[in-house]
Amino acid sequence: MRTTTLRRSLVALFAAAISFGVITQAQAETLRIGYQKYGTLVLLKAKGTLEKRLAEHGVDVKWTEFPGGPQLLEGLNVGSVDFGVTGETPPVFAQAAGADLLYVAHEPPAPTGEAILVPKDSPIKSVAELKGKKVALNKGSNVHYLLVRALEDAGLKYGDVTPVYLPPADARAAFERGSVDAWVIWDPFQSAAEKQLQARTLRDGSGLVDNHQFYLATRTYAEKNPQVIGVLVEEIRGVGEWVKGNLDEATSQVAPLIGLSPEITRQAVERQGYGAQFISPEVVAAQQKIADTFTELKLIPKQLTIKDVIWTPPAKVAQAQ
Repeated sequence: MRTTTLRRSLVALFAAAISFGVITQAQAETLRIGYQKYGTLVLLKAKGTLEKRLAEHGVDVKWTEFPGGPQLLEGLNVGSVDFGVTGETPPVFAQAAGADLLYVAHEPPAPTGEAILVPKDSPIKSVAELKGKKVALNKGSNVHYLLVRALEDAGLKYGDVTPVYLPPADARAAFERGSVDAWVIWDPFQSAAEKQLQARTLRDGSGLVDNHQFYLATRTYAEKNPQVIGVLVEEIRGVGEWVKGNLDEATSQVAPLIGLSPEITRQAVERQGYGAQFISPEVVAAQQKIADTFTELKLIPKQLTIKDVIWTPPAKVAQAQ
């Protein structure tokens, strides 16, 4: 009887320890993070603070770079990474494709961090003049929604332009060759084109889109490792707060990591949003609007419910933030 009672007590104590935030090796031995060429995760990777903090709990960190959000989310979907960051549109396309991913957190709006660009000598002066023109963009990326909204605001339909779906490097090459009339792109590619090619901004996201950055995880990883996710969001927020007060130092750190000049990097750093937070109802509503827009355009095959793929942090994790 005493043995049974003792066993039950130990089980109860173990369950309590887990619920109060203990990270164990059984929960997560390796955290695999997908990142893009630019953003807060680049600085977090460079600082190494996440590795130090999680090493205390037996958790290793592995980083993998992706060229864009859609490719990163495919990595999450096939299980090559556990956590990553994208713009606001890629998760919508991923959910429509059946990817079992969860929104974990988001950065504040950064509408000037994406834009429709035209060559410096282009005769095009307004979005309305894109009618019948070729526009390069990364399909399913954050700028896909910007293009849709900008066209709508100018009285055009998505079908009024010819989209040319290319990843950033190929799109820039096409833009330089004159194979496309405009390019919809995000930072730091946007800043690089502005500074290096003197590309002209036809319209950025101001007044059209939020351009949130979203942090997502596989459902399996988030549900099994809530404390690790909590630590991640806390570290990301900390780096963002540091950047806001140290733009020069952040620029000097980021520039060599992404291979761009300090001038280009500084502009991109200034346009980014900082201060990661767990997903709010307002952000869910904004993301639902994006999903509904792409459904109406028949660019995704079915109606989506964004609230079904939002990760809710356990009380102890939420309180610690």
